[in-house]
Amino acid sequence: MNKNANIESSVESYMHDLGSRARAASQVIANADGQTKSRALNAIATALLDSEATLAKQNKKDMEAGQASNLSDALLDRLALTPARIESMANGLRQIALLPEAIGELSDMKYQPSGLQIGKMRVPIGVIGIIYESRPNVTADAAALCLKAGNATILRGGSEAINSNVAIASCIQQGLDAASLPADAVQFVETTDRAAVLALIQMQEFIDVVIPRGGKGLVQRISEDARVPVIKHLEGLCHIYIDEFADIDMAISVALNSKTYRYGICGAMETLLVSREIAANVLPALHQKLIEKGVEVRVCEKTKSVLPNALDAAEEDWATEYLAPVLSVRTVDNMQAAMDHIAKYGSGHTDAIITDNLSNARQFTRQVDSSSVMVNASTCFADGFEYGLGAEIGISTDRLHVRGPVGVEGLTTQKYVVFGEGTTR
Repeated sequence: MNKNANIESSVESYMHDLGSRARAASQVIANADGQTKSRALNAIATALLDSEATLAKQNKKDMEAGQASNLSDALLDRLALTPARIESMANGLRQIALLPEAIGELSDMKYQPSGLQIGKMRVPIGVIGIIYESRPNVTADAAALCLKAGNATILRGGSEAINSNVAIASCIQQGLDAASLPADAVQFVETTDRAAVLALIQMQEFIDVVIPRGGKGLVQRISEDARVPVIKHLEGLCHIYIDEFADIDMAISVALNSKTYRYGICGAMETLLVSREIAANVLPALHQKLIEKGVEVRVCEKTKSVLPNALDAAEEDWATEYLAPVLSVRTVDNMQAAMDHIAKYGSGHTDAIITDNLSNARQFTRQVDSSSVMVNASTCFADGFEYGLGAEIGISTDRLHVRGPVGVEGLTTQKYVVFGEGTTR
């Protein structure tokens, strides 16, 4: 056996050990009561605040390594653990601890003609693998959400944040110990060998679902190679359609916010669709405001007659998630044309209509097949916290298991429970 084969075998053995321990811990954490889990979450928050100096020291190592390897300013910003971000992590943990307990919740209890009472009980999924890049705060967020939902988890962060993540994982272990919960309920993959990722996403006997958080390339690789279910979204190619019944001031305000609130989030609008009947009334004023914000606007031929100074859009613009101050604009004949465009180019993430016509709003929400469909609201609201979930582990554009922002409930499943009184068939 050559050296590389030995390394791969060693990594596979290491991951197998993590998976085995996670599966055992999942049986304990699934039966932990809400008070115990909340105690662990609050203890982790305290440990993070008490370890601020250690976290800063370890993060400095990652920052220096990132600068030496020429990480972009945007990635370095995501990597940084400032005192404010450490405090935010702690506050997030405390907020998750305050969320209502979902595990054991009974719903849809009904009596059947047989005399049986049948309903559903919310239960944990089991063991969740989470793979992510850059942001060390995800280590705390993901661990907290999985713990609240009664799941064991194996976390694999990016190599660029290894020192920060190991330090945060140590705080998580302290919190679990303080609440007398098994340390194996949250495990962090401490090797940066990429073979660990492949092993994690193919351990069907130990991992129930994998959640990748990162760029399109990462999510695509995980989806292609995984042998376990994956909760994912590849892109956030979000649209707004302004129909002929829209309030012009509202349309300008919502569209501007959807594009410029934050360019790098998956809920940012990337393509604006406008009814030809209102284009001349709404686009010039909106275009001026976008220019003032530094947004480059690329338009179709029809829109060019209204915005002659805008750049020409190419075919690839309609299928591009810019994550940057760039917006493509298309003028369409009617709402059906707008929905056809979304069906062809959209990513199933978030799409919105601006209209005062209730019939159009209802048809749009019924026909557009996205994880979030909005009426007269900014697409940037596609977020777990904004939806009242308390927090999110990501946004799913899949159709099965969970869709849209994934909070605590999205990290659970349901089983049927049946009550009888000696009932026989």
